[in-house]
Amino acid sequence: MSKIIFKSFLFLILINFGCAQKENTDNENIKITTTPKNLYIEAKNELDNSKYEESKVIFQKIIEIFPLTNEAIQSQIMLGFIDYLSLNYENAISSFNKIIQKYPSHKNIDYVYYMRAISYFEQIEKENLDGNNNFQAIKNFNEVINKFPDSDYTKDSRQKIIYVKENIAAKHMDIAYFYLEKKKYFAAMGRYQEVIYNFSKSKFTAEALYRLVEIYYKLGMIEDAKKTAAVISYNYPKSKWYEYAYKLLNKKKAENKLRIITKIRNLIKLN
Repeated sequence: MSKIIFKSFLFLILINFGCAQKENTDNENIKITTTPKNLYIEAKNELDNSKYEESKVIFQKIIEIFPLTNEAIQSQIMLGFIDYLSLNYENAISSFNKIIQKYPSHKNIDYVYYMRAISYFEQIEKENLDGNNNFQAIKNFNEVINKFPDSDYTKDSRQKIIYVKENIAAKHMDIAYFYLEKKKYFAAMGRYQEVIYNFSKSKFTAEALYRLVEIYYKLGMIEDAKKTAAVISYNYPKSKWYEYAYKLLNKKKAENKLRIITKIRNLIKLN
């Protein structure tokens, strides 16, 4: 019985050894019959035809058989790109991080930095205001700009940062308005001030200033309301928010004037 078991075990070893030998032989045949450049072109053709799995197999084969070639490094980049195309953002970011660490001087490393930033950027809509992707996108796009000022991806990185900041400012405005409706004035004030001080170039700054005028007005802080309205007048003289602030403060003047007149009339009647 033990002889039968031993023979079966030996048979399995021989099969596995044979498979390994066949795979090594196949790899050797690939080395002889093709070049990493030709394989890379083949993989790119598969990718261009949206055959992601087929292209991944070839890219992985290049890395395995020709590990020291430029095509092997490019294949690693392309595998990260395929994860990005497949919406596997975490895998893509992990791949790009490894490439940046391993090949910091590669000729296309600016593209890797850019794709890492894009992988965060495309997840922003799924995130809440304080979601990590907003801030990671800004951080990574800034790395592209600072490390590669002459890169083809620098201009788009700047534009993407503007978009992300607008997105964050918009969410601050939404939350602030919610607090304002609930008459939680100090909580709303904090959000509007966040927009004014940290996202001053956004399209929401003039409105945030006006909302502060409103809050100051409701809290009886008239001098602060006037000072804030003056900032709107100086920076946004043609905006509707300046008109609103002007009307609001004039309304207060009219109310004060009416109050004084009423008080005088009452005194006259008493006399």
